[in-house]
Amino acid sequence: MAVSSPGARSSRPLSADDWIRAAIDAIVQGGAAAVAVEPLAARLGATKGSFYHHFQNRDALISAALEDWEREHTEAVIARVELLPDPAERLRAIMAAAMADRTGAIRDAALVASATHALVKPVVARVTQRRISYMTQLCVETGLPPDQARRRVLLLYSSYLGLFNYIRVGLGSDLADAELRAYTEEMLAALVPAKSEP
Repeated sequence: MAVSSPGARSSRPLSADDWIRAAIDAIVQGGAAAVAVEPLAARLGATKGSFYHHFQNRDALISAALEDWEREHTEAVIARVELLPDPAERLRAIMAAAMADRTGAIRDAALVASATHALVKPVVARVTQRRISYMTQLCVETGLPPDQARRRVLLLYSSYLGLFNYIRVGLGSDLADAELRAYTEEMLAALVPAKSEP
């Protein structure tokens, strides 16, 4: 939900999704500790009553935000790329889309960085395992042996997270979109087969 300025009153009642988006934004900006009801309410121009209408407590909001991230940014992505016929094409599509979505990639890096938090850790571990297992299977389907496929995926995934953590902490703020696209193409050319073996 777009809010004109922090503390501005919303013209409509806030939904649970509004609070979830605000919680994810807070995690990106300051880790799980930054998810606090009063500051989020002020930022959304809402009352604490609006929060408690949707969530029992802060932990329930964090859990809902993590479930939303897992569903929308892992399971839904996998379902979409499954429509592509070739496993190499699926793998390239996943990584190209992830690298092009700067906001989403920074969110992923921030959530991994927050994985020391008790609520965040199991979800990040589950999402990471799901993503790595799925992409490893795609690599195996292209003809790579399982051990090599897993190493290839770990290189891809750690390159993705590392680059966007670098950007997230402000060290890569000068990285232009064109440079990021070139980086992505080089990474994909080096690590993802152009086409699956027949």
